[in-house]
Amino acid sequence: MIDRILLFPYTLTLALRDYVFRKGLVKSQKAEVPTICVGNISVGGTGKTPHAEMIIKTLLRSDEWGFRNIAVLSRGYKRKSKGFQKVTRDGVASLYGDEPLQIAKKFPSVTVAVDRNRVEGCRFLCHPEELADSKKARRCIEKTLPSSDIIILDDGFQYRKLRADVNVVLVDYNRPIHKDMLLPLGRLRDLPRRIREADIIVVTKCPPYLDQWEKGKWAQYLNVEGFSTATCKGFSCEGKEQTLLFSHIGYRDMNPVYEDADGRFIYAKRLILFSGIARDTQIRNYLSDKYRIVRKFNFPDHHRYTSADIRSILHAVEENPTAVVATTEKDAQRVVDTKNVPETLRERLFQVPIEVSFLSEQEKEIFEETLLRLVRERRNR
Repeated sequence: MIDRILLFPYTLTLALRDYVFRKGLVKSQKAEVPTICVGNISVGGTGKTPHAEMIIKTLLRSDEWGFRNIAVLSRGYKRKSKGFQKVTRDGVASLYGDEPLQIAKKFPSVTVAVDRNRVEGCRFLCHPEELADSKKARRCIEKTLPSSDIIILDDGFQYRKLRADVNVVLVDYNRPIHKDMLLPLGRLRDLPRRIREADIIVVTKCPPYLDQWEKGKWAQYLNVEGFSTATCKGFSCEGKEQTLLFSHIGYRDMNPVYEDADGRFIYAKRLILFSGIARDTQIRNYLSDKYRIVRKFNFPDHHRYTSADIRSILHAVEENPTAVVATTEKDAQRVVDTKNVPETLRERLFQVPIEVSFLSEQEKEIFEETLLRLVRERRNR
C-alpha cells in the first residue's frame, strides 16, 4: 500500500501525459519517411542497441530498403554536443554518445545522427539541405549527408511528439514489467499498459531455449490475448494485432580496442573485466567459461572514464601482469575518449562484441516479414 502512495504523483503524471496524447489534446507528428521505433518500458538494460543493429541488418538485406538511404536517429545520451549532429566514424563518444558512435562504426553505409528533438532530427535527415541555413543547426559540425528514405528511432518510445510507423518494444526476461514498479522504487519509466501500443514485442535476454508453455505465460503477463506459438501472433486488449518474439543475447570473439594491441593476450588464462552497463551478469558468465576473472570493475551505465579510473584498472594489471583486459563495445567507445591511456593497458585491452538472435529460425523469419510488411502497409495508408 505504501508503495502506491509514494508512486502516486509519478503515476498520475504519466497517466495524464498518456491521456493528452491518446486523445489528441497534444498533437503527435509523423515523419515524411517511414520510421521504426526501438524502445522499452523500463530504464536501460533491455538491449536496444543490438536490436537496433539487427533491424539495420534486416533492412540492408531486404530488396525494398537494401539500396536506399537508411538512417538511425538517437538522442545521444550524455553527449556534450548540442542540437542536431551527424555522427562521424572518427568522432568521439563524448560528442555523440557511445551507442550512436558504435552503430556508425559498424555500418558505414548508414547515416547516424543525434538530436534530442526527434521531430527536428527527422526533418533534417529528410531535408539535409536545410542544415546549411537553419539557425537550429548552427552548431552542427558535419552537414554533408544524404536524404534519408527510412529512419530507425533508437530509444524513441517515450518521445510522444513523434509518432512512429512501427513500434518495437523490448522487455527484459530477467525483469518482467508485471513484477516491476515505477521509478524510483523500481525501474519502470513508463506505464506498463503502454505495451499494448507495441506492434512487435521482443522479450530479450532469454535463455537459449523456452518451451511453448513458458512463451504462453509471457503472453499472459503482457496481456497478449489469443497468442499462438506457431504464428507468434496475438492481440492487445484493444484488438490490435501484436507479434510476440523471444531473443537471446550472445557474444562473439574479442577484438582489440587499439590498433597497437598484442593479440597474444587473447590466449591468456586470467582476465580483468570492467564495464559501465546496467548489469554485467551475461558478459561475466560468457567470459568465465574461457578465463579466470581475477578482478572486476563496475561503473555506472554510460560512465565517462577518467584518468583515476584508468589508474585503478592499470593497478589491477600490475598485480596481474599476464592477464588480458576486457570490456564491452559501448565502454570501448568511451575509453578511447580518455587521454593518455598507457601502453601497458592499450596492448591488452579488448572489447567483446554483442549480438542478438531469436530463439528459432522461424521467429527470425516472422520478425523480418512482419517488420517489412508493417512498414509497407503503414506508409501506404
